[in-house]
Amino acid sequence: QVQLVESGGGLVQPGGSLRLSCAASGFTFSWFAMSWYRQAPGKERELVARIANTRSSRTDYSAAVKGRFTISRDNVKNTVYLQMNSLKPEDTAVYYCTNGAGDWGQGTQVTVSS
Repeated sequence: QVQLVESGGGLVQPGGSLRLSCAASGFTFSWFAMSWYRQAPGKERELVARIANTRSSRTDYSAAVKGRFTISRDNVKNTVYLQMNSLKPEDTAVYYCTNGAGDWGQGTQVTVSS
């Protein structure tokens, strides 16, 4: 049974940082590209960052977060991370991870507010 469990969300002031984690199980983690998406109230879910399954672990970011967020993975711990720096109020959303095969976590809330 595939499981994706996000953690690390919370309330942070503008300019602050958070590190999200997504622990995966039930599939061969290293074979899959992993992605983080987010969904703000009243908006569609959007891609934030993606990391490839290859040894190079190529990364891609949305224009909104490039230069502020960093995605990484640990194929031993079966975990993908999202380091979020210089957070802005517009980053407020529920953040989800996915393996691109139709499996999603339950999401973790990130709120950026003073």
